[in-house]
Amino acid sequence: MKRIAVLTALLALTACGQMAPLEPVAGAELPPEPYGQTYKPEADELLEPSEQAVPERNVELRESSEEREDDPFDLPPE
Repeated sequence: MKRIAVLTALLALTACGQMAPLEPVAGAELPPEPYGQTYKPEADELLEPSEQAVPERNVELRESSEEREDDPFDLPPE
């Protein structure tokens, strides 16, 4: 019984790692291209995030502590 459970678990794990190109379901199509776009993107192109979704960091982190500048909007509570 233990052997069957182990084999079932291994079989389930092998099915999780299937690497195949993505295709639309039979009878379905990819979403229409966005307004103004001249071509219909492939499935792999739709999976890549846009520049706006994953922006690059453009601010350099501070390496050491620095004195804070005076903030005119940091007012005490009333």
